[in-house]
Amino acid sequence: MFRKLQTYQIVLDIVGAFVGLLVTLGLDLLLSAGTTGTTGGWITDDAMRIEHHVVVALVLWSAAAIARLSPPLALGVAWAGAVLQMIGGMWPGLVDVAVFTVLFAAGAWGSRKVLWLGGASALAGGILAGFYIVLVQGNGFAPDTDRQIQALVLGGLFGVAVLMSLALAWGAGLLRRVVLRGRATELAQVQAETLAAEEQERVRIARDMHDIVAHSLAVVIAQSDGARYAAATQPELAQEALGTIAQTARGALSDVRMLLTQLRHRQGEGPQPTLADLETLFAHVRQAGAEPRVTIDPMPPGEPPGAIQLAVYRILQEALTNALRHGDGDIDVRIAWWLDRVDLEVTNSVTDQRSGVGGHGLIGMRERAQLVGGTLQAEGDAARFVVRASLPIGPSAVLSAEPWIPEEK
Repeated sequence: MFRKLQTYQIVLDIVGAFVGLLVTLGLDLLLSAGTTGTTGGWITDDAMRIEHHVVVALVLWSAAAIARLSPPLALGVAWAGAVLQMIGGMWPGLVDVAVFTVLFAAGAWGSRKVLWLGGASALAGGILAGFYIVLVQGNGFAPDTDRQIQALVLGGLFGVAVLMSLALAWGAGLLRRVVLRGRATELAQVQAETLAAEEQERVRIARDMHDIVAHSLAVVIAQSDGARYAAATQPELAQEALGTIAQTARGALSDVRMLLTQLRHRQGEGPQPTLADLETLFAHVRQAGAEPRVTIDPMPPGEPPGAIQLAVYRILQEALTNALRHGDGDIDVRIAWWLDRVDLEVTNSVTDQRSGVGGHGLIGMRERAQLVGGTLQAEGDAARFVVRASLPIGPSAVLSAEPWIPEEK
């Protein structure tokens, strides 16, 4: 029955209705000041006619004042004012403008039932207005044929004009309703897209967190084991291993802090790994006790897109981490930059039969490849495990100012 409105909206509606009441009632009384008597109804003198006019105006503009707050109640009050006006035999006046406001509110903010009641009211109002004019102008269908014809013509024209005016007010409210629903739908779509983007960001950060922590812990574990065995016989190697552990841990801590900063401040992304960081990645693997054999042929002549560089780095990082965990350090890395793609292959010996089976690492690598439109396969046997990835790339994706001219395969 009542809609939730802000206080200023209620005050604005009341003040607007009060101003409308003063203006329309004042003009009606001014225009009718030179006339006496009434054209019909139970009112017999001018004083009562003015009082009745004021009462009708108060009822109609009261309906306008609450039209936005309660469209159904306003519609009922407006009908009461219209009936009171017809009973008193009043001619339609400027105070009836309040009815347009009520019909607009019914179309714009009313429930579905009130919406159609407003449309039916516009139709019924036009028909009743025509009959009312016929009754008033024709003096109750007096025997005067000429007056009857004049009343019928006048009533028909007036009824059509009222019907069109009321329908126009109701239709304007209906149009406002459609606009409001369109805005609500657009807002809901934007919110859904925002939630989807936030979910994708959380997944990306979780994947990056896994890559950073898993790789760093693999290096720390390998170095710790080496330091423990070398502590008694080769203290200098143990010291070197401890230094590598500290350096790896600091790097991981810095990366994790960057990711947490992105969680708190999503408006800016921190620097992401590029191809220039691959050498540092290989150096960490070497410090962990492995010696990867890296082959890059053909070399990229320009700078590939940032998304491709990040995908290459993260896939190699995860593949090397798995190799450190489940292998004996025998690792081959091959990278080939072709005309339309970059191919990656990481092969390692297997000492742990769980190498590459399940887990978030393999899933993360596949997701990395799929994000840039590529594919990734991982397979192995009792002796070797191979990760192969193919990531599409082309001139349209180049971010560097240098031209992209890959070598033919």
